[in-house]
Amino acid sequence: MEIDELTPAERTVWEAFPKGRPVDFRRTADESPADGGGWGPERTVRAVVLKALLLDGPEERGEVAALKLAGARITGETDLRYATVDHIVRLSDCFFDGVLNISGTQLRYLNLSGSHLPGLTGARTRVDGGLRLTGCRFRGPVRLGGAQIAGALYLEDAEITADGERPGPVLQLHQVTVGEDLCASGLRTRGEIRLNGATISGSLRLGEARLSGPGVFVLNAEALEVGANVLGRRLSTDGRIDLRGARIPGRLDLLYSRLSNPGGTALRASSCVIGEVWLRDGETIRGRLNLRRSQIDHLDLAPEMLPEQVRLLDLTYTSLTPHEPPERRLPMLERDEDTYDPHGYEQLTAAYRRTGDDHAARLVQLAKQRRHRTTLPWYGRWWGRVQDATVGYGFRPMRALGWLLSLLAIGSVAFALDAPPALKADEAPPFNPVFYTLDLLLPVISFGQESAFAPRGLQQALAYILVLTGWILATTVIAGVTRTVSRQ
Repeated sequence: MEIDELTPAERTVWEAFPKGRPVDFRRTADESPADGGGWGPERTVRAVVLKALLLDGPEERGEVAALKLAGARITGETDLRYATVDHIVRLSDCFFDGVLNISGTQLRYLNLSGSHLPGLTGARTRVDGGLRLTGCRFRGPVRLGGAQIAGALYLEDAEITADGERPGPVLQLHQVTVGEDLCASGLRTRGEIRLNGATISGSLRLGEARLSGPGVFVLNAEALEVGANVLGRRLSTDGRIDLRGARIPGRLDLLYSRLSNPGGTALRASSCVIGEVWLRDGETIRGRLNLRRSQIDHLDLAPEMLPEQVRLLDLTYTSLTPHEPPERRLPMLERDEDTYDPHGYEQLTAAYRRTGDDHAARLVQLAKQRRHRTTLPWYGRWWGRVQDATVGYGFRPMRALGWLLSLLAIGSVAFALDAPPALKADEAPPFNPVFYTLDLLLPVISFGQESAFAPRGLQQALAYILVLTGWILATTVIAGVTRTVSRQ
């Protein structure tokens, strides 16, 4: 391209390029690129001119050529597909008429901070440094699937919408590789972010982001791998987050978050391996929470954030905070589609035992037996109720002693008021109502009273009741003790 074919604005950019000198067409520091469609020729640069500069622009010995342009209107489609750009590119606070296409392009560094674009296409692009899209406004989708970015990817305070586009993700980052952090704090999207299969060496930062897509995915990050953390403090979503199969060695931080997808799944983090999950101090989740088959070292989960539907089948965790009484923790095990999951009760029991709260651990085991009882046939449910009423399935042994003392008192008083006649008066020992009642209640102990006296009428009925009750107490105590010992 000859320099005499350039407009005055383009000539300014062309002459600044060899020395890497910045060109700033902005008239005020606070002007908005959203008004760029009305900017005149004095700050308009054709995309073909920028392409010519980047691929075959002038250079000066001893200088580092670079394209540094701010506040310009860029007309036409900027097509750099499969090119190799050896220069730093900074196009900040610019207004693009056409889509920027860098598919398959190899770049050193690209900075589009604050610019307004109808879209960005960069599938399988390679960036040796960072890719900065901070504060950008995209009126169409951003497609960076399969991109390899050696540095960080910046999307802080960016806004991406795709009104009128065919259905599909507004931000495609599937199979992307990021050598440092993916910084998206304050990001605002309307539609799906696709991050499945992505690899981020640092952290994924989504603090204070606003992701909207009612009834659909807002973050599809299946099989995501990060080297550190997923930071979503004060994240707000209206749609589904899917982290199935993700690997997060650090923490999944969702403090103060608002997750909403009524009628569907708000957060799915199933089959994941995560160091820590922080889910508290935010609003109650609207929609299902799915943590099935995940392995979590530390689970920091506030009961008040749990929704009505929780999926925890085969969830494994080492520690659980904050320390809450079992009455506040057990409901989450009862909301899993009415499914009895013994593993969930065992995990909660182990968490209490690690903190030394054996009383809470016993209450969880008692709740487990009661829940299991609902899955049994009628005779199993009947026997379970008897065990529950007598010894609390072995976790309340003092209850059996209470029953024993009560029945002993009833029998002793009844037989003291009306002693049964002796079978052989000349051979019978002196009648003792307490020992006689104990003989009836305790099937394996004999005080020589039961075989010497023969109750009649109502006395005989009472004796049969005491014998039957004694056998039931003995059987339930043995069953409860056996169950308790097997848990140790």
